[in-house]
Amino acid sequence: MKQLGMGAEAVIFKGKNIIKNRVKKGYRLDELDKKIRKSRTRREAKVIEALRSAEIPVPRLLKCDDKKMVIEMEFIDDQKIRDVLNTKNCKTIGKEIGRIVALIHNQGIIHGDLTTSNMILKGRNIFFIDFGLSFFSEKTEDKAVDLHLLRQALESKHTKIWEKCFKAVLQGYKVAKDYNKILKRFEVVEQRGRNKAKF
Repeated sequence: MKQLGMGAEAVIFKGKNIIKNRVKKGYRLDELDKKIRKSRTRREAKVIEALRSAEIPVPRLLKCDDKKMVIEMEFIDDQKIRDVLNTKNCKTIGKEIGRIVALIHNQGIIHGDLTTSNMILKGRNIFFIDFGLSFFSEKTEDKAVDLHLLRQALESKHTKIWEKCFKAVLQGYKVAKDYNKILKRFEVVEQRGRNKAKF
């Protein structure tokens, strides 16, 4: 089995499928560490199952072992949006990204790490991956912050096209419940971010 990477929370391995192993954190008390890892492992599995049930393009969950802190899921083998966004029609892709984010939010789920590294273009479909930081929430603030983080990720990684791409994201996002309310909150979150950047 090949190690694909190591994030803040887990080590990712690839065999036929993807194995995500939440590793022990030495700086946490053993009992607390186990509780946190178990909770996050279960939550990620529940999020993936909820999104699959809603027919949102995410990998199939194959196994969840909250004793070993391991999740096994389908491997989506194709190009990351990160690697193709600058060379393809970013408006079309951006609009579809926005539509899927809206569908995720409509399920009361916050992704928590909306970057183009966590989106895979397979044919005409965009699959969203890595729900390690995801959680359930209907709060307008949480949805607005998710959009804000996506906007920041686009600006950081796709400097020449991020503005027109994000405009397209917001067009696609119009299928979100309470779109206007979320967008107003997003503007507040953006302003808050700009004010922090001044200090």
